[in-house]
Amino acid sequence: MPHRRTTLSKFIIEDQRRRGGPDTDLTALLNDVQTACKFISSAVARGNLRPPPEFDTGVNVQGEEQKPLDVLANDIVLRCCEWGGELCGMASEEMEEPYSIPDKYPRGPYLLVFDPLDGSSNIDVNLTVGTIFSVLRAPDGVTDPTAEDFLQPGTRQVAAGFALYGPSTMIVLTLGDGVHGFTMDPEIGAFTLTHPDMKVPETTCEFAINASNERFWELPVRRYVEECIQGKTGPRGADFNMRWVASLVAEVYRILIRGGVFMYPTDSKNPKQPGRLRLLYEANPMAMIIEQAGGAASTGRKRILEVVPDRLHQRVPLILGSKAEVELLVKYHQTHDSGEEITFQSPLFNTRSLFRTTGPALET
Repeated sequence: MPHRRTTLSKFIIEDQRRRGGPDTDLTALLNDVQTACKFISSAVARGNLRPPPEFDTGVNVQGEEQKPLDVLANDIVLRCCEWGGELCGMASEEMEEPYSIPDKYPRGPYLLVFDPLDGSSNIDVNLTVGTIFSVLRAPDGVTDPTAEDFLQPGTRQVAAGFALYGPSTMIVLTLGDGVHGFTMDPEIGAFTLTHPDMKVPETTCEFAINASNERFWELPVRRYVEECIQGKTGPRGADFNMRWVASLVAEVYRILIRGGVFMYPTDSKNPKQPGRLRLLYEANPMAMIIEQAGGAASTGRKRILEVVPDRLHQRVPLILGSKAEVELLVKYHQTHDSGEEITFQSPLFNTRSLFRTTGPALET
């Protein structure tokens, strides 16, 4: 019966009861986050029907061109989460420095870091975008946090999640004990549990990577991709499909449903920026979700959740998905770094390939 469905708010309360007691600050904060996601979903869904937001856009701290919805979504999260007394600070992709809670509001024990509109480059072509968020505890005694107070490894996350604004609006959430998906029911205006205890499928024949950057990849990644493309006749013995949405929320959700691996690896395109995705509010929350669902997340050389950040907007390479695939990629990185020589043939790079080259097969 519809009235017996578990809403997100009810789920959070029941989860805390199972853990031995309520955390009213965390409950209220997550309720504020889901309210923000409802507002953002409505703004995204209206598309060009909405009036132009009354915000100035420009280039954010990442050096990326802001879209009006980036700025609007950021403001929505700030306004929805600043007033409740659960937070003492927030940090966002769209702000160079942490956001201080206004003095007129009480302050609480948590920090919120978020990407207000992941994949916003897809807005103009009407593809799935989303919001990514992570909850951390503020250091003891801190009520007015500085950037250094946010520099915590992903192992310290209290909760992490993301919202999807696609054919349906969803929130995928972990509180540190499994991953659960909630779909927005427009009839009652609530997120309801539709995907309990999500698990990353162990077997997979899909990988996601931006192939246009191939010439900048390290050899371990080139080797992995080449072996997948060789299909049934290659060392993997199976045909793989390649995906690329350019929206992290969409990529991770697909992996939760169908398995696979997502790669935004170290490359040489910009030597000063070997990684592309932001550690605190993109890689860490997604890594926590994937690990809680039975998958793995790595830089290729280190578990993502163990990376200690040294700056607020630090970027890292990210490889996540089905555990066996991530472990294979980590193994290839270890082999490469040890100097062990491995020769492999690749139709991807021979003269009949789309990626034309000359000379003998690549060696690592």
